[in-house]
Amino acid sequence: MNQSTEDARIRSLRPPRERVDTWRPLGVVRERERSPSGPVPTLTIFLAGSECPFTCVFCDLWRYTLEDATPEGAIPAQIDQALSEVGPLPPDCRIKLYNASNFFDRRAIPPVDLPPIARLLEGFERIVVECHPRLVGEALVDFARRVDGRLEVAMGLETVHPVALPLLNKKMSKEDYDRATDMLDAKGIPHRSFILIGAPFVPDREVIDWSVLSAAYAMERGAETVTLIPVRGGNGELERLEGEGVFLTPTLAEVETAIERAMALPGDTVVQLDLWDLEKLSECEDCFGRRKQRLERTNLSGLPEASIECASCGVGR
Repeated sequence: MNQSTEDARIRSLRPPRERVDTWRPLGVVRERERSPSGPVPTLTIFLAGSECPFTCVFCDLWRYTLEDATPEGAIPAQIDQALSEVGPLPPDCRIKLYNASNFFDRRAIPPVDLPPIARLLEGFERIVVECHPRLVGEALVDFARRVDGRLEVAMGLETVHPVALPLLNKKMSKEDYDRATDMLDAKGIPHRSFILIGAPFVPDREVIDWSVLSAAYAMERGAETVTLIPVRGGNGELERLEGEGVFLTPTLAEVETAIERAMALPGDTVVQLDLWDLEKLSECEDCFGRRKQRLERTNLSGLPEASIECASCGVGR
């Protein structure tokens, strides 16, 4: 995919990227993640690979990617190393392979590496990978046939706001998302969806409403899990958009309200909040820790909890 003038402009505003080792995973996390049947053990491997070609205005994942194409053999080597270091895993363990890009972008994960990756994943009950809806195709279906467990695809819907979505530079329409979900459904491949809290170009007073509406749409399209992600500044472009008055970092109170309302939507879809860098939204040291712990508990239980009261900042959440 050729880099457009808009892509180049967005990338020119970025601070320096982090140095990553092509042959080592960025990180490995053992955790429990809620499924429709309850919390399940999950291993997440953060892989070092080539940057996503789509250059979304809100993205900060490029910080941990390679400027060049991922070398052949690097991704299997990273997975093999991660699995050897974590030790024995329970038989019902799931695995998430997140490469800060698209699993079926040939530049990010060379096609020749897909068969050895599939062999490394034997024994996992479910394998979750991330992919842009426009890259959902035959390579994905072929990989789903190769893996021992069931493949699940994580896709960013971001927002269904009719003005905001085309302006995110994601190069995706709601119809692209629908086409991808239709194909996955036809092949019996489950999917999960990422929704932004505080998407640029969504009016400030409508941020919560559109996050919930977007989550509801993902549920209608059959997402088994919907993850709400607060938009995080720091990539240069968001700061520029903030200066133009079309982006404002969501508050922790807005995040709490959005996830509570999304969790209250009818259906069996698992709704959870991405807690990565939540500290950036903290405005009060006295209550932030308790509020984060509350969100961690509701992520696992899916059940509402009483608000956190704070005398220092006057928050009643």
